[in-house]
Amino acid sequence: MYCALSCLFRGDFWPRHCLLSCSLATSLLTAAAQSGHLSGTRAVAQSPWADFVEKDFPFISSVLDARKLGPQWPTNNLTPRGLILNLGNDCWACFDTDLLRMSAIWHGEGITMVGMASGSYRDPGAKVPEGQQKLPQIIGTPWIANGLYPGWQTGEQAVEIDPRQPGQDQREIGRGPLPESLGQFQAIRLTQRGVCLEYSAGGASIREWVESRNAGAERSVQQWFRLENVPQTLWLMLGYKPSNPELPVQTALSVHHAAHKAVVEEVKDPSGLIKYRIAPSTKPVEFAVTVGTVSLMPGKNEPRLSSDVPPDARWPQVVTANARLATAHEAFVLDDIPLPLQNPWRRNVRLADIAFFRDGRAATVTMDGDVWIITGLHEGLAEVRWKRFTSGLHEPLSLCVRDDELFVFDRNGIWRLRDNDRNDEADVHEMFSNAFAQTAETREYANGMKLAPDGSFIIAKGGQQGSTLGQHNGTVMQVSPDGKSAKVIGWGLRQPFIGVHPKTGVVTASDQQGHYVPTTPLHIIRDHQYYGFLAGFQPKEKYPASIADPLTWIPHPVNASGAGQVWLTDARMGTLNDALIHLGYTRPEMFLVRMNGRGTRPQAAVISLTRNLEFAPLNGAVNPRDGQLYVTGFQIWGSIAKKISGLVRMRHTALPSTSPREIAPMDKGILLRFDVALDPKKATDPANYSIERWNYRRTASYGSPHFKLDGSTGQEWMTASSAYLSKDGKNVFVGIPDMRSVMQMRIGWALVMRGGTGFEQNAYLTVHELTRFEPTTEGFEALAVDLTPRVSQVAVATEVSVHEGKRLAELMGCLACHSTDGVTVGKVGPTWKGLFGSERVLKGGKKVIADEAYFRESILDPTVKVVKEYEKSDTGMPSYAGVLSDAQIEALLLYIKASK
Repeated sequence: MYCALSCLFRGDFWPRHCLLSCSLATSLLTAAAQSGHLSGTRAVAQSPWADFVEKDFPFISSVLDARKLGPQWPTNNLTPRGLILNLGNDCWACFDTDLLRMSAIWHGEGITMVGMASGSYRDPGAKVPEGQQKLPQIIGTPWIANGLYPGWQTGEQAVEIDPRQPGQDQREIGRGPLPESLGQFQAIRLTQRGVCLEYSAGGASIREWVESRNAGAERSVQQWFRLENVPQTLWLMLGYKPSNPELPVQTALSVHHAAHKAVVEEVKDPSGLIKYRIAPSTKPVEFAVTVGTVSLMPGKNEPRLSSDVPPDARWPQVVTANARLATAHEAFVLDDIPLPLQNPWRRNVRLADIAFFRDGRAATVTMDGDVWIITGLHEGLAEVRWKRFTSGLHEPLSLCVRDDELFVFDRNGIWRLRDNDRNDEADVHEMFSNAFAQTAETREYANGMKLAPDGSFIIAKGGQQGSTLGQHNGTVMQVSPDGKSAKVIGWGLRQPFIGVHPKTGVVTASDQQGHYVPTTPLHIIRDHQYYGFLAGFQPKEKYPASIADPLTWIPHPVNASGAGQVWLTDARMGTLNDALIHLGYTRPEMFLVRMNGRGTRPQAAVISLTRNLEFAPLNGAVNPRDGQLYVTGFQIWGSIAKKISGLVRMRHTALPSTSPREIAPMDKGILLRFDVALDPKKATDPANYSIERWNYRRTASYGSPHFKLDGSTGQEWMTASSAYLSKDGKNVFVGIPDMRSVMQMRIGWALVMRGGTGFEQNAYLTVHELTRFEPTTEGFEALAVDLTPRVSQVAVATEVSVHEGKRLAELMGCLACHSTDGVTVGKVGPTWKGLFGSERVLKGGKKVIADEAYFRESILDPTVKVVKEYEKSDTGMPSYAGVLSDAQIEALLLYIKASK
């Protein structure tokens, strides 16, 4: 989720929307919790939220970095996919779902809250550095730790070797799961006694119950095992324990039945690694291992080994909130649905995605690992009821419903959530698929998951990397319907958010501006194509593969950070039915994407639908009950949204829509199709249309200036020569001389519906190819398009004033990255307060004064002077050479100077 400086596109008649910008504060008072708005100053202690780790829930998911426990411990103990078991009595354990090992068992306070979700949970805007240098670590005293090898092994000897094949970077630990023949994680089951881990190893089916016990000040952790159908010798690698005599950690083996004593035995290892050998057996084998500061032997005939009784409901309360129906007199309005921020658990609610069951119930997932079920999302939204369903997931950003079963995608993989006892809470988290790699990189988000028509899942993974190159970072993948395999269908993406057509299966993805990515692209993902992004530490001299062109580029100032897409298939949204909706994050916005399949390759145009969102949208879905579009999302940084999170319904009011049905670039101009009859006088006046075009360049620099077709910087104005109205009065052909393929084109119009209502819009498109305009075929009278050059009446002038600079900064989204009051939380750039005239230390140690020349250079070519503290930033500022006029730059400088 990235934002950078945005800019104004000049014009003579389209409206200048002025969005209010608010700084991301770092405290949430009770009033803010009720409204969802941010206020106040940095005072995290005043947060209304309870602890991120809830005491009564048995696990969370997290990376665990145990590489620096000390010289006596394994130095490669990093767990990208970890289940942190909250065992009570201040005892904890981390189970590695890839290697099926207990990474560590310890006594203490848990783990450091430095993950992206946990770090920002109470501290809005807190940002974790890119890479793998600052990861969650153990708080407490380790009792047991394992190195990077499978926790269960087969054969005559057990070895401390990782058998998984490395990727292109052999240093990267996150290599995905073991081959199925060696073992596979299956589920974590919640029971009345805690959690049960279910997995296979060497052909055997294994269940592992983990719990803590105490005797006065002494503590222990017990792992109970039940193995079925053991076809070959197995090894359990319990781990290393401390050699410090001042920390007398003990281990003990207890075999459940006398007949099993010959099956399970401890094998001494000279290295000190504690391991157990299990002989082949056709009968179930049960035993326990105890670790702790006192020998608390397991009791006899423990009933839980054959019991899977789910726990009682943890969250029986239902939170009710009534929505506010919009009253605007428009074709499409946004109904605000309040979040359940006032809840009995003081739980923060930062929604990332929404999906619907057949009956209209909705499931939502939060960045903090919670799933809520919502009822009442239909008609008047009179009583919207929220019920917690589960927790413990690892920074999930998406979920899907398939055949009324709920699937959630997090950094562990794709979970299938089951409610076996039907108490409206999940009791089994089944690992449906982890058939792809996951690193510990803080930016390898589980960005998106959509259901394909054949029952497979399309997933998108974050691509920013700061340490090593992972196998699947920055990819879009297809996971088979059974979850057992996955293949890459597109790679080289920075932070892709996706959409999938429910019937055709076409996969779209937005991405973000970056190195070799000159502005925001909207892609069609297919054929294992490469889409241009490189990690910051990769060589920039050449591309690793041929770069696929996007469906369309979108100017960075219009959509600085693309989010998800939604196809309105089977919707009841009037003229938007079956259309593609694209969501914008930095400046919260919903865009209509009009596809154009007239030529040999798909093309598209993007038009703003609404900017009336108070939160940063990420995903949306059509409700099968009312046929309307529901959109949700949240922010950590990089957005000018007023709220942390939100949920809205876009509702069709049956009023006429002025959004175009089609925008088609042709050999003699542009065809615009509308669903409303137009005023003939306005529609046929070429002065009511404004057109400009420009190219970008893919370079190793961040983003790109704008270039005219002759190679000079800037945007090339194109003057319409003529305009024609179709026989039905709904379509316009705008005659434009010198139509050519170009990376970016904008066409704006100021028209009037027949009857007197005016409307103004802009569309942005990439012209890949031009089709032939046949007037009569398109519904026009037979005509010859007049392409006689016409003198433009456009007069562009910018007031050079502090007021104009402020207006530009708000409109362009500058204040999503830079504050004017000294606040830096939630900002990726320096505050403007006191910046002008200050001394700046550059990369390499050189010092400069931030004067007018410095600022002007930073706007036009920000790579020339990089401030030291931002040299390793995962975000960048693009060049605005040829984008901002001299007068606009002067106005911005006046506003920056005034930020004292």
